[in-house]
Amino acid sequence: MQNSTLSSPLVLSLTFGTISDFNYVYGVISLLGFLMIVFSNLTIISTVYLNQSLHEPMYVFISALCTNDLYGSLSFFPSLIVNLFYKTQVISYAACITQIFCIHSYVSCEMAMMTAMAYDRYMCICNPLMYATMMNLTKAFKIIIGMWLFSFISITVHTMLTVRLPLCDNVILKTYCDNWSVVRLSCIDTTINNIYGLFLTVEILGVMPLLVILSYVKILKVCAKSRDNLSKAVQTCSPQLISFAIFVTDCYFELILYRLGPTQVPYGFRVAMSLQTLVVPPFDPSNKSENTAVFYVEEKINGKTN
Repeated sequence: MQNSTLSSPLVLSLTFGTISDFNYVYGVISLLGFLMIVFSNLTIISTVYLNQSLHEPMYVFISALCTNDLYGSLSFFPSLIVNLFYKTQVISYAACITQIFCIHSYVSCEMAMMTAMAYDRYMCICNPLMYATMMNLTKAFKIIIGMWLFSFISITVHTMLTVRLPLCDNVILKTYCDNWSVVRLSCIDTTINNIYGLFLTVEILGVMPLLVILSYVKILKVCAKSRDNLSKAVQTCSPQLISFAIFVTDCYFELILYRLGPTQVPYGFRVAMSLQTLVVPPFDPSNKSENTAVFYVEEKINGKTN
C-alpha cells in the first residue's frame, strides 16, 4: 500500500485474475444468467400480483424476496458484464460506492426477508388458530417496509462512514466492490468503521440467523408429534433451510476470508464463493415456490388441535 493519499480516487482497479482470459465466455454466461434471473423473478412477482388467490402473507413475502433478488442482481451483473465484454478491470469511485451500498443493503434485506418468512411459517404451523389475526396482509406489508427501512438506513450510515475515508491505494481484491475492500485501502484509523461494521454483522449475521433457526426448531418440535406431519414439515422446510445455510455460509466466508488473508486461498475458489452470495439466491427457487405443503401441514395440525 502506498503511503501518500490518493488526491482524486476516481477510479479503482478490480481484480479479475484468470477470469479475463475467458472474458467473452464468462460475459455471455453472465448475461444469460442475468436475463434468467430477471425473467424468473418477474414471473413470480407478476403471478402473485395478478392472482387474487395468492394475495396472502406467505406469497407477499415471496414477492418481496424476488424483488430484493432483482435489486441485488441489478447492483452486480451489469457492471460485471460490461467489464467482461470490454476487457476492463476498473470501476469509478462513485460507482464503487454505489455498488457497496446496493450489495450490502441487498444482503441485509435478503437476511431480513428470510427471517420474516421463517416467522410467517412459525405462526402458520405453530399457532394456526391465531394465524389469521396475528399475520394478515397489512401486517405483512408493515414487516416488509420495516425490514427495508432498517436495511437501507443502517447501510446508508455504513456507506457514509466509508465515503469519509481518504484512500492510499486503488486495488480491489475482488470482482466487485464491497465495504471492507474499500475500507482496507484507507490511510487513516478505521476504528469507527470497524465498530459499526461489527454491530451490523452481529445483527444481520448473528441475531437474524438465530431467529430463523429457532423458528424452524419450533416448527419441527410441533410437527414431531405426528410422523405424517413431521414428514411434510421436513419436505417443506428442508429446501429453505438448505438455501438459508448456503447463503449464511457464503456471507461468513466473505466476512472472515478478506480480513484474515485472502491471498492464502486459491483465487478461483475465492471468486466462486464470493459470487455465490450474489448469484445463487436469485436463482434459487426453494424459497419462492408456491409451497402448499405449509398449508397442508397447517390443516393437519389444526385438525389435530381441534
